Amino acid sequence: MPGPLSHLTVLDLSRVLAGPWCTQLLADLGAEVIKIEKPGTGDDTRSWGPPFLKDREGRDTAEAAYYLSCNRGKKSVAVDFTRPEGREIVRGLARGADVAVENFKVGGLAKYGLDYASLAAINPRLVYCSITGFGQTGPYADRAGYDFIIQAMGGFMSVTGERDDLPGGGPQKAGVAISDLMTGMYAASAILAAVAQRDAGAGKGQHIDVALFDTQVAMMAVMNMNYLVSGVPPERAGNAHQNIVPYQVFACADGHLILAVGNDGQFARFCEVAGKPEWVRDPRYALNAERVKRRDELVPRIAAVMRTRTQRDWLAALEAVGVPCGPINRLDQVFADPQVQARAMLRDLPHPLSGSVPQVANPLRFSATPVEYAQAPPLLGEHTRAVLRNRLGLDDAALAELAARGVIQWAQGAGQRLRS
Repeated sequence: MPGPLSHLTVLDLSRVLAGPWCTQLLADLGAEVIKIEKPGTGDDTRSWGPPFLKDREGRDTAEAAYYLSCNRGKKSVAVDFTRPEGREIVRGLARGADVAVENFKVGGLAKYGLDYASLAAINPRLVYCSITGFGQTGPYADRAGYDFIIQAMGGFMSVTGERDDLPGGGPQKAGVAISDLMTGMYAASAILAAVAQRDAGAGKGQHIDVALFDTQVAMMAVMNMNYLVSGVPPERAGNAHQNIVPYQVFACADGHLILAVGNDGQFARFCEVAGKPEWVRDPRYALNAERVKRRDELVPRIAAVMRTRTQRDWLAALEAVGVPCGPINRLDQVFADPQVQARAMLRDLPHPLSGSVPQVANPLRFSATPVEYAQAPPLLGEHTRAVLRNRLGLDDAALAELAARGVIQWAQGAGQRLRS
């Protein structure tokens, strides 16, 4: 069966990560996503390497791993919309689209007639999503938004990293661009809600305003409520949990593991495995609330016990009694993990330059409309001719003329895609 969003056409005017992450999800679910790119350079992330995808001879291509991570399933149309003819092409594509996604600065597309008001005038059903650093309103609306800055300003780095009173203490960002990724996910949810509302009877689309800063503040979740309820801003706790003990990294005789005790029953079973049944009978440690109060005295005791056995021994013993735990894997270990392999999280898609390109599967699983992996991240302009011919009725002569004047571009073959 076709994907659950196979009835939707998405005009993707976004680049870098938050917008492309959103539109890749929509493409995975079956939407036709038309990615508009600047001729010559395309999405900024095409050049964000190394590493770059290797061609069949082992040479670097122009396809950076960064770009390949978030553009699967899309059709690339290279068109210069700073020129009048290019603007008309994009507006023509917008007439037949259900959704448009963009992440330009506030007001940046108005001068090209590609803002929400302009496109809604020619397609009232259009759901138009704007993704920015700080939103369409407020004193920071004109600022550029970068994930690193957003993690800092939105509170994330105030609770991430080792405690300030310990070696290595201080603020730390996440290892991936979490505010970008979460903004993309929020944007996809908002788009689908707006499409559902439109198709349920409203008949008209709407403008969706999604900001990285808003997302980062919202996704602080429990930390937000810890502060709002107590009036005390949470501090960095390293790998420990603010509300649960023991719930952190412990060193074993030969490595590390995560011990994630989620309730008092699990703590009791842990104590039996650890040979410390007296901890369960001790009123200072029997209940989680008491353990949290006394983490500085209990955690060192647990740490001393954990160092007496190997990681393998602990994992086997704790898993046998249902105490949550796990190793800290490098990515090579992640993709070698039998669970990851059983869930087919690594896919290979055909690619014109390299023969195939690895992709990480979408984590969603549908019983009736499974995600299809039919299109690798496209070459710059790979679908320019086909999309403009099929959707706008432009013939070969018109396309050739536009290409000759630099208004559009299409992929010319693998030989011209290699990097120097």
